[in-house]
Amino acid sequence: MTPLRRLCGLAVLAWAGLTASLACHADPQVLHYPATQAPAQPLEIHGALDSDLMAPLLADFQARHPEIELVYRNLTTLALYRRFMSADATSADVVMSSAMPWQYQLANRGYAQSLDTAEARAWPQASRWRRELFGITFEPVVIVYRRDAIASDASPDSHEALLRLLTEQRQRLTGRVVTYDPWRSGAGYTYATADSHMSPRYWELVAALGGVKAALADTTGDMLDGLIAGRYDIGYNLLGSYARDVVADHPQLEMVIPDDYALVMQRLALIPKRAPHPETARRFLDYLLSRQGQQAIRDKTPLGAVHPDLEGPETAHGLRRALGDAIHPIAIDPGLLATLDALKRHSLLERWQREYTRLSDNAP
Repeated sequence: MTPLRRLCGLAVLAWAGLTASLACHADPQVLHYPATQAPAQPLEIHGALDSDLMAPLLADFQARHPEIELVYRNLTTLALYRRFMSADATSADVVMSSAMPWQYQLANRGYAQSLDTAEARAWPQASRWRRELFGITFEPVVIVYRRDAIASDASPDSHEALLRLLTEQRQRLTGRVVTYDPWRSGAGYTYATADSHMSPRYWELVAALGGVKAALADTTGDMLDGLIAGRYDIGYNLLGSYARDVVADHPQLEMVIPDDYALVMQRLALIPKRAPHPETARRFLDYLLSRQGQQAIRDKTPLGAVHPDLEGPETAHGLRRALGDAIHPIAIDPGLLATLDALKRHSLLERWQREYTRLSDNAP
């Protein structure tokens, strides 16, 4: 059993003290919380967020709203988008994803409805688009490495340091590095696009990753599993929110937030225009934006709270205080749409593939 893909039964055990009504479907990627107060009001949430991270938020919300029957479906970022655009679009009341360009595109095309509440109106401008799309988390993109494989004086604590390490220790690190596959992962593509805008040496780094024949993964969970098992020594561009607790449980691993620049991803949530249960959807999204919901995100998950009134090392306020100008949240603006333009997307992915293979065909 992988550390980030616990079966639904584990979620039940972990949160039994919070709610006795949590039940599981046969599918471990579905969580079901029956209402404990009549009449039951349904709410279905589709999200690209592991069930064990979502469970405490669902439990806390239902404790406040026992009349709401919750169903949560965990999907990959691209599967979530494709499902939304299919005939299943009408089944979701709330859609949450870390694939920021795809979420922005949905809202921009008119697929989201407005949330007109005090919490929505007060939400930080940098973490929303109009009142239709909301960044509900603040999650840095990090590097994770094995302490037994990388000397402390060679720590890849910046993109420049990682490039130097991959270049100088190419032979030793061949087959020992892992990163996202931007062709298959929506999050991986988003980070590749942001990296290419942030660093003039990004393409050198992609070439260096290809030079060590870096493995390409679909999820941060896959990368962490390989690091724990000792298949890899370095993982690049992992989600810090997923990595933090895993690293804390495995002292052989070290997590660093790059100090030259640190991308920050925000999970974007929206209510579909055709949501079958818009009232319960509004109550849930309003909860995620509330101080109480954001406190649950801060205290019960590693996701990082956005709410400006909340303190703590993993909050937006705490990370900005600690890292200053190195923090670079991916902007929720029309620039996200440019990454989905077919020609631009093809051009970036083709260049990524070209740079990745540029050194790999040569002898070390």
